[in-house]
Amino acid sequence: MMYIYELAATFALAFIMGLTGAVVPGPTLVAVIGSSLGEGWKAGPKVAAGHILVELAIFPFIIIGAGAAAGSCGSCTGLIMGIGGAALILFGALVIRASRTTFPGASEPMAVANPYLAGALTSAANPYFWIWWFTIGSALLIAELRMNLIMPLVFMAGHFTADISWYTLVSSGVHRGRAFLSERGYRALLILCGLFLIGCGVCCLIMLCTA
Repeated sequence: MMYIYELAATFALAFIMGLTGAVVPGPTLVAVIGSSLGEGWKAGPKVAAGHILVELAIFPFIIIGAGAAAGSCGSCTGLIMGIGGAALILFGALVIRASRTTFPGASEPMAVANPYLAGALTSAANPYFWIWWFTIGSALLIAELRMNLIMPLVFMAGHFTADISWYTLVSSGVHRGRAFLSERGYRALLILCGLFLIGCGVCCLIMLCTA
């Protein structure tokens, strides 16, 4: 029973973490909006699939590096966890800052011929994507890897579910000719996500200092 609870908790954490990244205005979100004008609600899952393909490509390298760090020395693990905690706080602040930027709407100009390719290219070309995975993502996967090999897979499943769910919601809203979320609601969601990231970062650093 305890193991099932741990699996559910890991999935839920990964889902929320994935959501905090997906909701932030960026090239992948704009690709979803742009492709929804031609592909309809199916654009969201297609763009998400391209995005996930890039994540699947780098996942083995992150796991290998995380496993090596966790197995080599405790100080290396602590260093990565510390960097991850600090990155969580920084990204949380950036997400809150993004709540003051222009609200992304269906009028965003972007020609999308292939949603799958758009999802992959906008992810691979986004520097924040790489920074997130090699700081926060690596730290979280190390924490899950300490338990067993199944937990990182459950974490990735939760992360992928967040991407698919959010982008499908966005494309469905655009396809129906209305905003997927009110501007005020969208900004509030960004602030909540930012505060969540900051809280996780603070908790991570506190746990590291008291370990």
